[in-house]
Amino acid sequence: MLKRLGIPFDQVSPEIDESPLDAELPHDLAIRLAVHKAQAVAAAHPDCTIIGSDQVAVYQGHLIGKPGNRETAIQNLLRYSGGCVHFLTAVAVMSRDNEIGHALVETTAEFRQLNEAEIARYVDIDKPFGCAGSFRAEALGISLFESVFSQDPTAIVGLPLIETARLLRKAGYSLP
Repeated sequence: MLKRLGIPFDQVSPEIDESPLDAELPHDLAIRLAVHKAQAVAAAHPDCTIIGSDQVAVYQGHLIGKPGNRETAIQNLLRYSGGCVHFLTAVAVMSRDNEIGHALVETTAEFRQLNEAEIARYVDIDKPFGCAGSFRAEALGISLFESVFSQDPTAIVGLPLIETARLLRKAGYSLP
């Protein structure tokens, strides 16, 4: 997704514990993890501007994890049928002078009424086992929705590019 902004980058996967803290609210979790990821990568790359991001999915007030397997993905999507899942996508930009800016974008995905056969077909094609919410909005998963509401249409895919561009400009990058 960063290629869309036209700036060179390297991708590094930080090794951090992504477990929620006791009584941590979902939006606090998303921001904490985005900031922690940026800080972890910055420790190894102190001369770079670092972007960290994280996304938390919430259904009926409960955090949604990654399904891990076909059966769980199908059960999750059956549960979401006709309902809404809220995604809280955080981005943190750590500049070379160690200043951190962050933003949070909420996206509401309204699922259409789904039957088990179409869910199974979808899961077998997209295999969204490592995706919070059990779908890939950037792929065939978009067909599961009735609507998607967000201030930043890229947030549902995992990185809110409007906010990322704003934070990068603040860190000194020239973006149109």
